[in-house]
Amino acid sequence: MKGFLLRWAISALGLWLADQLLAGLSFDSPGTLAAAALLLGIVNAVVRPLAIFFTLPATLVTLGLFLLVINAAMLGLVAALLDGFHIASFWSALGGWVVVSLTSWLASGFVGERGRVEVIVARGR
Repeated sequence: MKGFLLRWAISALGLWLADQLLAGLSFDSPGTLAAAALLLGIVNAVVRPLAIFFTLPATLVTLGLFLLVINAAMLGLVAALLDGFHIASFWSALGGWVVVSLTSWLASGFVGERGRVEVIVARGR
């Protein structure tokens, strides 16, 4: 349970950073931000694999670049499902996805397989 809450908080942090950095992405309230982080996790776990499967020919033809469109579309789907989450354009969705994914990637280096925060200590000889 701690691992789930930690990853949810990391997603919320990434969405908050995207809100602060990008002009075309905004949230009406902190509750909407928390709901968007939860819904983004669900959409990425359920809808994204189906979208990747059904668009596999387009992904192969574009040498994987179509995955950028799919990832932006997943963020756009979350915005369409939540009233207080607004995305102005495709480019805002793509930029938001980049910020969220970079934040998650950086934070995942500190989270272990069991969802616990890991501290790396360098010891001298």
